[in-house]
Amino acid sequence: MKINHNMSATITNAQLLRTENNLSDSMERLSSGLKINHAKDDPSGMAISNKISAQIDGLDMASQNAQNGQSLLEIADGALGETTSIIQRMRELAVQAASDTSTPSDKKAIQAEIDQLLEEVNRISRDTEYNTKTLLDGTSDVRVYSEYAERIYTSDAVEPATYTITVNSASEPATYSTSATTFSGTIDSTQTGTISINGVEASIEEGDTAEEVFEKIREAAELAGVEVTNYGTDTTTYNGLELATEDAGADVGLTIAIDNDTLATLLGFDGLTDGTVTNYGSTGEVSIHDTGSNFSSTATANVDGYKVTVTDSKGFELSFKLSDECLEEITNNGSAEVTLDVTDIGTMTLQIGANEHQTIDVRIPEVTTTSLYIDDINVVKLEGGGEAISKLDDALARVNSIRSKIGAYENRLDYASESLSQTSEDMTAALSRIADVDMAKEMTEYTKYTVLDQSAISVLTQANELPQTVLSLLQ
Repeated sequence: MKINHNMSATITNAQLLRTENNLSDSMERLSSGLKINHAKDDPSGMAISNKISAQIDGLDMASQNAQNGQSLLEIADGALGETTSIIQRMRELAVQAASDTSTPSDKKAIQAEIDQLLEEVNRISRDTEYNTKTLLDGTSDVRVYSEYAERIYTSDAVEPATYTITVNSASEPATYSTSATTFSGTIDSTQTGTISINGVEASIEEGDTAEEVFEKIREAAELAGVEVTNYGTDTTTYNGLELATEDAGADVGLTIAIDNDTLATLLGFDGLTDGTVTNYGSTGEVSIHDTGSNFSSTATANVDGYKVTVTDSKGFELSFKLSDECLEEITNNGSAEVTLDVTDIGTMTLQIGANEHQTIDVRIPEVTTTSLYIDDINVVKLEGGGEAISKLDDALARVNSIRSKIGAYENRLDYASESLSQTSEDMTAALSRIADVDMAKEMTEYTKYTVLDQSAISVLTQANELPQTVLSLLQ
């Protein structure tokens, strides 16, 4: 028998320590509810569970992003709903003004309301915000850069690229120039008469000065949608006129009639046949299939005044208005090359996934009176009501198209949010299988280690008593 080394007690003590360590681990799992509390518990499981946890957190935030995006789009749609109501009201006013039952003073009153409504459209575009982010001013649309184009619109089907259009000639207004005659006296009885400009009459009466004659012609021309320039340095001396329609195109006409040949000669309206002359403007020509233009062979171009629209299959549409710089370039050199650099930047990006590049790009075009081509509506001038109806119909169609697109975005984000929530739920279940402890099973383990611990302590007590038997040998 040996007393220096009690191997029974040593072995029992080592086993007791192992049991206590296992018991401690079991108690930690039971108290935390987690199967993996330290990397040593399950290295691979720890790595997987941490990645899943990051995914779950990302999915939850992505779902919140989608809901925030829906809120933003709801604000934009609500604002555009008011814009739609405004356009419909302006169209109602335009229909009223288009009827000859409305007097000139009535039309001026109608135009006053239309002007205020146009300002409100611009205010809505300028002030509609979400979290201080302006929504309808075009800052959430793709960026298109061009030196010679303005009011640029691109549909979703227009891919980022550089598109080149050669403007061989610009649309021209209908014009008429009088001879550079000088009239500085007053109208006598033989020179009185009526000047008609596109159906709007100016009555030239005896005693009218040169300034009064110019004023009457200018006012009649304004109502007829015609701009008038006096050749003289001021209006006190009549030095001949340059008349040009505000609109341009081959369908734009300028008809002038004078019922007194003496008056026509006095004012320089020479060459009138039977007292009437009609001149027409011209429609510009563009080329879109030059080398490097990047348009497909099926693309077609349409010129409407100074507006150019290129369309193609699958919803491709690119439209713009020629800038003043472009018109000057054409005047100086006979043609101009319009380059439009369509980029993929500028759209509103919503992160709707837990990982990089899991996004959706939202485009909200500019909605202003200029982008809708209704900034120059004038129902006071002749045929102004009919022109306004046509322009407002086009504007209403554009706004409806934008609202439809926003509605589609909202529906998509609704599905995305539901999908993200379901995925997060499934990922949470997967994480639970890896990281959560089975309480029933772990309680069984805990009971086992508790019994083993008590048993080891009892055996260790007996092992420590064994050396006492040596004393019996010494007696």
